[in-house]
Amino acid sequence: MGRERTGRQGSGAPGIREDRGPVRYGPPAPDPGLPVLPELAEALAAAAAGGQPEPAGGSAPLRDAARAYWDRRGLHGGSEHIAAAPGTSPLLLALIAAHGGDVLVPRPCPASWIPQARLLGRPAYQVPTPAECGGVPDPYALLETVRRVRAEGGRPRLLLISVVDDPTATVAPPELVREACEAAVAEGLHIVSDETWRDTLHRPHDTVLLSPAEMCPDDVTVVCDLAGALTPSAWPVAVARFPDTDRSAVRHARTLDILTALGALVAGPVAAAAAHALREPDAVTERVRRAAALQARVTAEAHRAVLSAGALARPPQAGRHLYADLGPLRSRLAARGVTDSLELEEYLTDRLGAPAPGGHRFGDELGALRVRLGTGSLIGSTPREQKESLTAAEPLELPHVAAALSMFRAALDELR
Repeated sequence: MGRERTGRQGSGAPGIREDRGPVRYGPPAPDPGLPVLPELAEALAAAAAGGQPEPAGGSAPLRDAARAYWDRRGLHGGSEHIAAAPGTSPLLLALIAAHGGDVLVPRPCPASWIPQARLLGRPAYQVPTPAECGGVPDPYALLETVRRVRAEGGRPRLLLISVVDDPTATVAPPELVREACEAAVAEGLHIVSDETWRDTLHRPHDTVLLSPAEMCPDDVTVVCDLAGALTPSAWPVAVARFPDTDRSAVRHARTLDILTALGALVAGPVAAAAAHALREPDAVTERVRRAAALQARVTAEAHRAVLSAGALARPPQAGRHLYADLGPLRSRLAARGVTDSLELEEYLTDRLGAPAPGGHRFGDELGALRVRLGTGSLIGSTPREQKESLTAAEPLELPHVAAALSMFRAALDELR
């Protein structure tokens, strides 16, 4: 990955790795740690002989499959209001550019959001989240931020949120989603709701998930990266669902123009596999269900290990990660030369043998000792082990899972 050793920018400190700061080394989404579903590999292989490129925004079969996917989740509309791109990053970049104005994001937020706004020369204003969850800003803090930005001459136009959140792995309560969205719409903001992780709920029957598009259908664009639950991350594809309004139609067209200019087109074989996954045949839904149930067990155990070490973390409710605050262990970390999230990232990545991106990647303060801990690596290092974990009645008792969890606990316990 080209790890040149250089001083931290502006500090002159020796021995700081370059890959801890620049955008090009930003952390990927938490890895599922699972082999490719054979049915999806077959769908991709069957389309591999086709040489025709997908049109900008995706072909009719892909968009219709996305329409049906959202229709099953209570978000109705036509496929003409859907656009696809090779991953969330180009899609979100096009959306931000198409809407204009300044961007507001929760703090913390997904690692790519702030760099994308800055790439377009747009200010990105961070808004604190409430104590119970991440991904959605506190409504009163949102109103205060909007008014302050306007008083300083800014033009807040767009609010990015994630009701099922990366990095915190929490699900925003419906009442908070409603209050935050009502506040945003009252202030003239358009909302982009990233729902990449909505199909990874650990307890889907006990967790109430409200999409902002259900309550503010004319003011919310929904985005979903299929790598959250449906497709391998190596096959990039994401879809956006636009409101059915005249104003949104203009933004949709502008988004397609930008995707075309970027050459951000979904590869044909990937589009075929993605359309198959979005139709949710039995094999896909069973894989999604088993993967979420497995991560519910593994992340709960990882969460217990974090708390046992004396650190803090909200209980993970979705995804394959958790967001830990090692602030209570500050003095012990300082004795090991760890005083900020840059150093914490390097320290834990080395001891866990897996990426542990620091909170600075997600817009948190550098001095806060926060880190996103992925749990995909805990379920196996080979396809055989991963498949065994996925099908086992008691996955935590498997030798390879138990050993990985033991290493995870040991890395944290040495800080007690």
